[in-house]
Amino acid sequence: MPDLSKRLKDFSEKNSLLILEKVSKGYSSEIHKAKTKEGKIIAVKIERDKSPRKDMCRKEAENLALANSVSVGPKLFYSDIENRAIAMEFIDGITFNKWLFESSPSKEHLKHFFYSLFLQAKKLDGLHLSHGQLAGKGKNILVVRNGKFFEPVIIDFEKASVLRKPRNTKQLAGLLFANKNSEMCKKVKKILEINQ
Repeated sequence: MPDLSKRLKDFSEKNSLLILEKVSKGYSSEIHKAKTKEGKIIAVKIERDKSPRKDMCRKEAENLALANSVSVGPKLFYSDIENRAIAMEFIDGITFNKWLFESSPSKEHLKHFFYSLFLQAKKLDGLHLSHGQLAGKGKNILVVRNGKFFEPVIIDFEKASVLRKPRNTKQLAGLLFANKNSEMCKKVKKILEINQ
């Protein structure tokens, strides 16, 4: 199996992409910013050489395509199983956790954001697609500016599954409101003026 740099080079040449920079590196994959021959900026997610997750690329492509069918997640452009890479919309945003604590959104902005976020989670539940990683620190929820308001983009569908019972809305409710010891919950309740 060719190493990551060889696969990334092959993927970029095959699709006429210019790789600009590595944006992030996770346990099983890397995200690179790339430019198409038309000048569009996209994201390339490529599986790391020693990733223990078999079929990560195929699973992510399938799950993301399903989520895209209800307008959730970054738009999937194409995948390459041989090079274990996918090309998708580049989301120029920050993680929910960072936005919440560093930007201190207003009550109006947070309410609008949550309405959109829970609507997306409900759509995933309707597809019977369990994201599986919406709890924790909110790192799989990116925040982007959309005119006056901020919108959520749910990312990272490699561990999603249609075989598990979907609990996306319940996971979000737990992450944001249920844990009384969580600094995130405390911050959310303070902004929304919810009594502890």
